[in-house]
Amino acid sequence: MFNAMIDVLKANPRKIVFTEGHDARILEAAARLNEGKFLTPVLVGNVDVVKENAAKGGFNIDGVEILDPVTYPGMDEMVDKMVELRKGKMSADECRAALSKGNYFGTMLVKMGYADALLGGATYSTADTVRPALQLVKTKKGANLVSSCFIMVRGDEKIAMGDCAINLSYEDSVDKEGNVTVSAARKLAEVAIETAKTAKVFGIDPKVAMLSFSTNGSGKGGTVKLSHDATAVAKEMDPTLAIDGEMQFDAAVAPEVGQLKFPGSPVAGYANTFIFPCIEAGNIGYKIAQRLGGYEAYGPILQGLAAPINDLSRGCNADEVYKMAIITAALV
Repeated sequence: MFNAMIDVLKANPRKIVFTEGHDARILEAAARLNEGKFLTPVLVGNVDVVKENAAKGGFNIDGVEILDPVTYPGMDEMVDKMVELRKGKMSADECRAALSKGNYFGTMLVKMGYADALLGGATYSTADTVRPALQLVKTKKGANLVSSCFIMVRGDEKIAMGDCAINLSYEDSVDKEGNVTVSAARKLAEVAIETAKTAKVFGIDPKVAMLSFSTNGSGKGGTVKLSHDATAVAKEMDPTLAIDGEMQFDAAVAPEVGQLKFPGSPVAGYANTFIFPCIEAGNIGYKIAQRLGGYEAYGPILQGLAAPINDLSRGCNADEVYKMAIITAALV
């Protein structure tokens, strides 16, 4: 899986910014990328501290660019651009203060085209990684929300799961008059469409199951209607996508169950891309697959942003940073 992505990156030179350049895990991954010569790392932080930490860890970052917000020569231009993007919500002084931090500074490097992608979260919270992305890079055209996907790998088997990390639940968005502007079903449908697109990047031919505790109308209440309606919306959004729901997990993965409960479905029993109706189900689901099913979990991979920006777990190790950097850059 990673060899194919590395081949893509070798043919398409890209630059990725790390918002926590002082962190030993980031430095180890950056040294490994620098040696590989297929993806260019940029480290954010105090130059002396970054070099000192690299030396302590024995990480060779010779030639790796280190950018310090305090001494960055283009800071005035960056502040002006951020003021423009925030549209009166932040003053120039407030923007300058925000840009002194690696998460905002790194995000603006991507926004202004200096880097192609960003990876953060080794020390920042998910909120502190996603917030600057939403404020500055923003969602891509046509997207109503940011979501996440985990790619789960066990041997040669790969599956996708979304959204397990970002959206707590899905509710209708309404205007001041109470009119629905974006339905909950549309939002969940977008998660399904985006997760299918991410799955394709990893060589998965997506067969998407919209999960529930009900299969094809067998139950009512809870999020059953949401998953059912979102399936219909997703089919309208992408008629070529193999997607069905609502369905229970056993109906999604076991042909003898799926075809009995959902006869004729091209997905029931054969699903490899799973969409959960709320974060509780998604987070529990992917962790069960990881801890009891023996899958390696790669993610969360953020979806719906106008540029590839991803969040690390604060408990990550250097190998996970390295692999997530490859994944993030390959999404450009």
